[in-house]
Amino acid sequence: MTRADKDKPVVLSHIYTRAGDDGSTALVDGSRTPKTDTRLAAYADVEEANAHLGLALSHGTFPDDLAQALVRIQNELFDVGADLATPVIENPEFPPLRVEQSYIDRLEEQCDHFNEALKPLRSFILPGGDPATAALHVARVTVRRAERTTWAALQQHNDMNPLTATYLNRLSDLLFVACRVAHAGNEILWKPGGTR
Repeated sequence: MTRADKDKPVVLSHIYTRAGDDGSTALVDGSRTPKTDTRLAAYADVEEANAHLGLALSHGTFPDDLAQALVRIQNELFDVGADLATPVIENPEFPPLRVEQSYIDRLEEQCDHFNEALKPLRSFILPGGDPATAALHVARVTVRRAERTTWAALQQHNDMNPLTATYLNRLSDLLFVACRVAHAGNEILWKPGGTR
């Protein structure tokens, strides 16, 4: 469970519990749901995107301001996952961690900041580049998938926070800009029909 101590927010004393061996898992509120639940697919995709960001960052080649922004996003993606795993109820005894508009506003500010120095784009970018940039492209498309699975979950459940999907939408925009920054102006552009 989440605690107020920000340095030690979660206690993981047992790694395996056997509780999920029946094909179900616990949500943050203690209720159980099938492992095929769309909300689980959503936060699993968020976790996968976070892992790809970690891989991209592990190369240590991004400019400092971009690396710092991505590390903050990694932390926020855990917030998104916690939100997706916590059903929304009215007047909870202990208010859970939720994605708020300020998260989205911050992403938009970062988008504007990093996009300011980039030249206008004349075509789509072919994913690739050095290993760090290629990994960042994979993180970007994984966030796009996480957004789609979050929307699917929102359509099936009326006890979820829709700002989670908005956050992921804006994050995919920021990661597109981040890929351009990482390419340092050396993007390879799509040439429509160029292989004919």
